[in-house]
Amino acid sequence: MFHSLLRGTSNCSRAAFLGTLCAVTEHKILINRAPVLTLWASIVAERLGFDRDEALSLGKAVAGLNAQSKGRRLGLFKPAPQEIKKARAQKRGEEFFIDLCGRQVPAINTPDGVRAAIKNQPVEAQSVERYLASKFGDSLGTARAAMHDLAKAFPPEQLSTNAFTLYEEFRPAIPAGVNGWGAKGSLDIDRIRSLTSEK
Repeated sequence: MFHSLLRGTSNCSRAAFLGTLCAVTEHKILINRAPVLTLWASIVAERLGFDRDEALSLGKAVAGLNAQSKGRRLGLFKPAPQEIKKARAQKRGEEFFIDLCGRQVPAINTPDGVRAAIKNQPVEAQSVERYLASKFGDSLGTARAAMHDLAKAFPPEQLSTNAFTLYEEFRPAIPAGVNGWGAKGSLDIDRIRSLTSEK
């Protein structure tokens, strides 16, 4: 079909048409929820004051935690500037908790900064970036930019409170009757952008 539409057009016209087609299809990404929450939580963490690598590590841990609340525990740090300083001042290797997207994320302080911890082992940012690239493919930049704009539209304190509620507004819709995190749904980039506009 596309070949017949493009027949007789110049190379430049063909490139423009195909570029437009790619842009349209990129507005919706077929993906499961875990990498979407990982990306969103990392962007929220960065907006709240963590550096890029710290944020990636924390974002991955948020997506991996059970939906059930673990309850407030001693040593929980809320992501405010003074609290982040306190977190970074914790003794290396000593576990503490960071409140992010409604989850209490176990973390440790390492020579490279704060990292989420699984069984007291740090979650490294490079592995998270590879994970996101493998799940989002060429659409990672588009999704990241849209989520970044949404996070930036809110003051940090308000974002900290509403981050998970915002995620629920744009997370992929899972087809009826399909259970579990492994199911893929459509992530609508225009929906994320509309939330930014509504703000």
